[in-house]
Amino acid sequence: MPTSSSAKHPVPPNVLIGLIGAALQSSMSPTLHMREGAAQDLVYLYKLIDLDQLGLETGALPALMASAKHMGFDGLNITFPCKQAVLPLLDELSDEARSIGAVNTVVIKGGKTIGYNTDCLGFAEGFKRGLEGARRARVVQMGAGGAGSAVAYGLLQQGVELLSIFDIEQERGMALVNNLNMTFGEGRAALGNDLEASLKNADGLVNTTPIGMAKLPGSPVPLEFLRQELWVADVVYFPIETELLKNARDLGCRTMGGGAMNVFQAVKSFELFTGITPDAVRMEKHFLDTIGQL
Repeated sequence: MPTSSSAKHPVPPNVLIGLIGAALQSSMSPTLHMREGAAQDLVYLYKLIDLDQLGLETGALPALMASAKHMGFDGLNITFPCKQAVLPLLDELSDEARSIGAVNTVVIKGGKTIGYNTDCLGFAEGFKRGLEGARRARVVQMGAGGAGSAVAYGLLQQGVELLSIFDIEQERGMALVNNLNMTFGEGRAALGNDLEASLKNADGLVNTTPIGMAKLPGSPVPLEFLRQELWVADVVYFPIETELLKNARDLGCRTMGGGAMNVFQAVKSFELFTGITPDAVRMEKHFLDTIGQL
């Protein structure tokens, strides 16, 4: 009996993923995920669900999450400003996501939504690669939002002795400090109150706020507070060289952009969505090739 063509050429699995957040039109996530999906012989579709483009606020998040489930999405990435707002809408949380208090990856399986945080792993991997050997006794972090929570967790995992956190919302900053000290030990994190003095005594500075994005240009710290001895990291990757990083490099600081964090959080998200281990080197090359063309 002849073999059917479908048996000879099985239909590739379909994967439908979305990204919920604001100001997404420059996001690299669709390129990273869909190119790797094609390389893994998947029919992989990655849709942007941009609050700004849709004229929506974070209050629309419950309806968007429900719609994604009803429409058969396999998962969602979550970005600014929804990484914390999504928490009460999920059925389950990974231990790391619960500890960090923020989610950037949601797997939808069997009608349930399971939240993960791959930002922490992404930042830690970038830090190990981009700032190897950097002093980490005292570090200043700008921002205590969803990305900030994950980065703070990653910094303390990487051996930072004292992390000073600055945030325009003091209550949010204090909540993160308390959470970090409960997880890593009393005195590992503190709420900053004098940015200039803190930076004078710091080994490094990390920006986890959206300031520096194409939509929100500028620097999260007065540029005159920078000095050559500081290392400076930024989670913003579009533009790849933010105002903060450019000025830090001009001073001779060691710097790390947001590209590595973006790539390696995507590597882990892809694995969670598909159950397939992606090629991290290939995904990093996709990122660098695409950035080079912009």
